[in-house]
Amino acid sequence: MNVWVFVEEANGAPAPVGLELLTKARQLGEVSVVFLGSADDAIAELGRYGAAAIFKLTPTDGVLPAAGAAAAIAGLVSANAPDLILFGLTYTDRDVAGRLSARLDRPVVSNASDVRSDGGVVTVTTEIFGGSELVETAIRAEAPALVIARPKSFTAEPGEERTPAVTEVAFPDTGHAGSAAITAVHVEESTGPKLEDADIIVSGGRGLGEAEKFDLMEQLAGKLGAATGATRAVVDAGWVPYAKQVGQTGKTVKPNVYIACGISGAMQHLVGMKDSGTIIAINKDPDAPIFDVADLGIVGDLHQVVPKLIEALG
Repeated sequence: MNVWVFVEEANGAPAPVGLELLTKARQLGEVSVVFLGSADDAIAELGRYGAAAIFKLTPTDGVLPAAGAAAAIAGLVSANAPDLILFGLTYTDRDVAGRLSARLDRPVVSNASDVRSDGGVVTVTTEIFGGSELVETAIRAEAPALVIARPKSFTAEPGEERTPAVTEVAFPDTGHAGSAAITAVHVEESTGPKLEDADIIVSGGRGLGEAEKFDLMEQLAGKLGAATGATRAVVDAGWVPYAKQVGQTGKTVKPNVYIACGISGAMQHLVGMKDSGTIIAINKDPDAPIFDVADLGIVGDLHQVVPKLIEALG
């Protein structure tokens, strides 16, 4: 099977979800990468993860790249006939996948947690009802199959290092569709580990009661060398920025330890953290759904329990 992976450059390196998809793609067949970026170090990294060939799209500063990237990939598809193209669940990836779907007249299966090939037919697994049910979808449309996968569905692991053949690909003129411009870029300041990459995450929910109490999460995270996360209710209330949101409409995380404080365990939140290594829940409601997925549960008031934990950690 001829598998392509769309990978965007992020801070001079391949986006983490791209490396996860490359690891999965190696299990399915020969792997090529459509790389939206320019860093030589990133290209070398793609080779370490098994890319045999790279189609390099160098974006123009100040221009949103999705329209041009989709048009360029459509031309590459006609010339190279891939069987499957994998995208991550990121803003740019989804934008490109949607536009490519329209250009190729192919369906897109999104939110995938697994992908396999059965006799040449691409079959995609997606989770519904907070991961309590799995749906298997066989893509029988004409190739290429277009699949958008959730982050953390696969563990990124280097493979047999290769020196990929790099082909520079120009952005076609897409007229008005490609005229959207980037007017400003804002980098959010943060301290501590990055949420998606953290080994330990301390998350707070509505049970905190007020914005000022989120400082308890920061204090506990500081003692553990952890990142802090939050539920949608906390983010919607304006207590913390959206960048900290874990869940269906936020980030998907998979730390070794996830500490849920004052989080009831709504399905939308569980989707984003249920695959964590060890889940510790602190909630005063013994019937809270979070305890159904927790490995360790503490029934108690977080305002009493968390300060004791901070004290114990010195």
